[in-house]
Amino acid sequence: MRTTAQPGSAARGRFRRAVGVVAATLALTGGVAGAGVAHAQDNPHERGPDPTERSIEALRGPFSVDEERVSSFASGFGGGTIYYPTGTTETFGGVAIAPGFTAGEGTMSWYGPRLASQGFVVFTIDTNTRLDQPSQRGDQLLAALDYLTDDSDLRVRARLDPGRLAVMGHSMGGGGALEATADRPSLKASIPLTPWNLDKTWGEVRVPTFIIGAEYDTIASVRSHAIPFYESLSGSLDKAYLELNGATHFAPNISDTTIAKYSISWLKRFVDDDTRYDRFLCPEPRGLAIEEWRSTCPY
Repeated sequence: MRTTAQPGSAARGRFRRAVGVVAATLALTGGVAGAGVAHAQDNPHERGPDPTERSIEALRGPFSVDEERVSSFASGFGGGTIYYPTGTTETFGGVAIAPGFTAGEGTMSWYGPRLASQGFVVFTIDTNTRLDQPSQRGDQLLAALDYLTDDSDLRVRARLDPGRLAVMGHSMGGGGALEATADRPSLKASIPLTPWNLDKTWGEVRVPTFIIGAEYDTIASVRSHAIPFYESLSGSLDKAYLELNGATHFAPNISDTTIAKYSISWLKRFVDDDTRYDRFLCPEPRGLAIEEWRSTCPY
């Protein structure tokens, strides 16, 4: 039997179908949004938009940066410069960075704005003397972190999460980063850059450690320093080793996209617990700039 639609029934049918489409769309987009909200709630330390290859290779990240000079009269180290994100009420993890033997803070200054603009409070320091050894540089890195948390300007402390701290360093400063992680296992990450240290065994380290070596390093040969350091770290530790193709001992002193890209990823992953950066570290990265990569992937 043929039925005849009552007046307005077609319009009501179209309305119901439209409501159904909208509801389905909301369910789908709501699910995606809900997942994003849940993910953010699961990890309150995520900072910045979803990362891309381009974003972590860029000279500057999404945050504006200000800086503060610290006097050489600071207790325990030789002063330096603090770089910190601005234009936000969020807090960020902190990173102290030490230079190498006979070098000053200026050799590490490029890390300041580059890392801070990605969402970190960065402290590039001078050492008490240019001749300080790795153990002394390790103590000074920790003193610099203590300065950040306790004595830095209120504007800096307002941006700093004192529970999420890391260290980096070049040459003897990299050896100092290893010393600092051995002394303070509460640190979240360590990045020794073409590190030098007479101590070759670091099995006591419990901090996720990313060692960067250089193929043509004749001062801290990877065979005598970076590789033994990496191999001595516990196999149960989150650790990685990157050897820069065709690079020398002083590669970390000059703005370098490969160093920045993987340092940012390591800090984001372990200081911020941000698993969005896993894909840049695992599976192992490849490229013309990389001579060798080792790690305990997956993280």
